[in-house]
Amino acid sequence: MTDSQLIREIKDGNVQYYEELMRRYERKILSYIYHMLKSARMESMAEDLCSETFYKAYRSLHSFREIEASFSTWLYTIARNTVLSELRKNKGASVSLGDNGAMSVALTLASSEHTPEQTILRNEKVTMVRNAINNLPEKQRSALILREYDQMDYQEIAAILGQTVSSVKSLLFRARASIKLQLEPYMEPVFKE
Repeated sequence: MTDSQLIREIKDGNVQYYEELMRRYERKILSYIYHMLKSARMESMAEDLCSETFYKAYRSLHSFREIEASFSTWLYTIARNTVLSELRKNKGASVSLGDNGAMSVALTLASSEHTPEQTILRNEKVTMVRNAINNLPEKQRSALILREYDQMDYQEIAAILGQTVSSVKSLLFRARASIKLQLEPYMEPVFKE
């Protein structure tokens, strides 16, 4: 069954189908929430906030309209708002791309050699990338996480963030430029001979 068919069944009173929707999206939503909470050192709350996200989605399913967004986009929006609400409660918390996402970005900066010195340098670069991402404004961080880590397209990100596609492209451009600027002092110069 498609998401649309499941949602119609649930709206018609067959609530047992909601378990299937949860099964389809739980891992992705949990991962997204975990990475949003990582730099605030609140990862232990990820499962609770994931459950809260699915509970809020279930309670509001009657108001979901497919013509406005796909179910996954709507669900990510609820997850994002749930995390941001929790972070506001714990002032001073910031959002991070996390180990896996930062590692993939940092690996493009690091060579693939595996000497102890190079492993240390690579780990330092991962930390620098993570710190650079943590310094981004919230919307830029969210856009970057959704694009680079969750591999979402611009349209989905725009729907989740409540922005236009061109605004999302601008957020991503500024996020990448900011990270590049922050990391520039640590980049090795490339000389052509």
